[in-house]
Amino acid sequence: MEDAVNRAVVNQDSLFIAGGTNLVDRLKVFLDEPSELIDISRLQMQQISPMADGGIHLGALVTNTAVADHDQIRRNYPLLARAILSGASQQIRNMATVGGNLLQRTRCPYYYDTVFPCNKRQPGTGCPAITGINRGHAILGASEQCVAVHPSDMCVALAALDAVVEVASPQGQRRIPLVDFYRLPENTPQKDTNLEPGELITGIILPPLSFAKSGVYLKLRDRTSYAFALVSVAAAVDLAGEQIKDARLAMGGVAHKPWRATAAEEFLIGKPADIATFTQAAEIALQGAQPLAHNGYKIELVKRAIRRSLTVSAQGGGVV
Repeated sequence: MEDAVNRAVVNQDSLFIAGGTNLVDRLKVFLDEPSELIDISRLQMQQISPMADGGIHLGALVTNTAVADHDQIRRNYPLLARAILSGASQQIRNMATVGGNLLQRTRCPYYYDTVFPCNKRQPGTGCPAITGINRGHAILGASEQCVAVHPSDMCVALAALDAVVEVASPQGQRRIPLVDFYRLPENTPQKDTNLEPGELITGIILPPLSFAKSGVYLKLRDRTSYAFALVSVAAAVDLAGEQIKDARLAMGGVAHKPWRATAAEEFLIGKPADIATFTQAAEIALQGAQPLAHNGYKIELVKRAIRRSLTVSAQGGGVV
């Protein structure tokens, strides 16, 4: 690991590669042209380990399939297993790593098609999605520089679970809460994360969260087979009798990063677990939404998804 990190610091035009399920796609169309690929696939970061506090540590090179199939994940964090299983194909999940999943880039068609300008590819060239075909683009947290959305299902679940990302550099290791790991586009849409040059993701920590057992993940898409979310919701509700004691709520397909709805979570605490409460929470979660010409439908769609997800979680969880 030390050698890989040092090499990346020396050559900041290099990229780490493990499963390669997104990176290879980008290389094929010349979105990335690194001078060097640093193969980290044989590093010892392939374990799923229980932690002393009751949480779980996922090595960065654990495959998506291994996480989704793990007994403790399925039992204690079922929304994470369901999020992973709702994304990609089985063949891709067999190769994709959790560290790579964190670093996959947007599937905005303007980013992938080099015929078009794109601020994420070449800052300062423009964002054609703002006035173009933007049905799949952001309604929250966007900027005049970029309206792309984050593509991951897994990361929406991780945001709801208070996950923490471990990274290593020549200066040592540090931990970044997942909600702080990603950036909004603002004036630097080319930067997806707050990683420093040369930093390597080494693992993900899932802290103990007792009511995560009732968590649900709801993904809405154009077709049930391999497709990215139009919108998605990860939700978990902790009840004390008929009242909500605690809650977690995150959304996907709506912003440049997995969107944690903290204001809605705070509103839910102490309220009755009923449809009126969940409807108000959904309204709060979408405050500030700014739809584009073709994606206004997302506002009502995600509100309904929030109401449904919170309702099912309050009923004990399970398949939505």
